Amino acid sequence: MRVVFVGTGDAFGTGARAHTCFRLDAGGRTILVDIGASSIVSWRRLGFSYNDVDAIVVSHLHGDHFGALPFLFLESQYVSGRSKPLEIFGPPGLRARLAMAMEAFFPGSTGAQWRFQWTVRELGPGADFEAAGFVGRSTQVRHAAGAPATALRLTAGGKTFVYSGDTSWTDELIELSHEADLFVCECYGATPVAPGHIDWATLKPQLPRLTARRVRLTHLSAAALALADEMRAAGVDLAEDGLILDL
Repeated sequence: MRVVFVGTGDAFGTGARAHTCFRLDAGGRTILVDIGASSIVSWRRLGFSYNDVDAIVVSHLHGDHFGALPFLFLESQYVSGRSKPLEIFGPPGLRARLAMAMEAFFPGSTGAQWRFQWTVRELGPGADFEAAGFVGRSTQVRHAAGAPATALRLTAGGKTFVYSGDTSWTDELIELSHEADLFVCECYGATPVAPGHIDWATLKPQLPRLTARRVRLTHLSAAALALADEMRAAGVDLAEDGLILDL
């Protein structure tokens, strides 16, 4: 499995990082985990085409995690001429929220005659699913988004990628990331400052409990980014836009 960190920023573009988006490739198939609003710019900078994408899995319904979907739809329709189907997975409420976003950004777009087939599958908390050859599990976490927020575990080709989503600390992450090849964990703050997010002061003492082979931190504020050296010394590293890892 190859993981490309397309966007690793928080909601505010701290550190000039794009909104969350991870590209996963395995067995000739490609999925995206989240597709935040500004990630489309980073995607272009990396030279990728949305025609490569077979499925998208959304962790939760905040704009910095799903907000580029309306742009992807119109780009696929009018620029790249997509023809192959696209599957979109996400928490309950995704269909309605996507329609709202499309009409807010591009009025009338929900009535388009699409040249490609697309489907939305809403996943209840704790759901198992299959997306373009990736076997997935969705686990509800602690983050207010007007709909369930989830962490995601995805396996393909004998390798496992786990993403915390946005959440305050929960022991669910210990089990979910057990012996994963890569655990991408949000760490927004240096100390507890934002409800619904993990901070370094809380995460650091939990590190001995994590059994993932690699841990990368994402969604960092300026205060968290300032602790990069301390994080590396503790055995974890920071995700960065454009980083490529082969698991």
